[in-house]
Amino acid sequence: MSLDLSATMRTFATGLTVVTTFAETEGGRRHDAVVVRSFTSVSLDPPLVSLAVRRDSDVLATLLDTRVWAVSILDVAGVDLAQALEGDREERARALLTCATSPGPRTGALVLDAPGWLECGLHDRHDTGDHTVLIGEVLATGGRYRRPPLVAVNGTLRVLSEA
Repeated sequence: MSLDLSATMRTFATGLTVVTTFAETEGGRRHDAVVVRSFTSVSLDPPLVSLAVRRDSDVLATLLDTRVWAVSILDVAGVDLAQALEGDREERARALLTCATSPGPRTGALVLDAPGWLECGLHDRHDTGDHTVLIGEVLATGGRYRRPPLVAVNGTLRVLSEA
């Protein structure tokens, strides 16, 4: 029997987040972002969250160098942004210019206009298989509910209605 973990896990509905970070360059701060579906709360005391990022991702190197990031939880208004952030670094940078963002007060990573957001500092990391699991200490939170959440299931982005 062969395992098809990807096909099975697509049946599990997950929320979508945008994780942002930055690199300091000679030309100034260069922001980057990636869509992350593997995000969860780990501990309330101390406040810790986890996310998994592909080990071959250029965003991971920046996250590990900067050691800070912001997580914005997407709602229905984030469908186009989520799709745009699936591209290469230049496409992701252009996509970030099309949405409302502000530097987080604790980390400077971009926070999107989203129903929920967190700013995190690197607490721990674990290289596991083809991903690195980052454990972040939550430094700040905020947001407000306005629209239904966006989820991914069966390879499709869907709106989770309240009905």
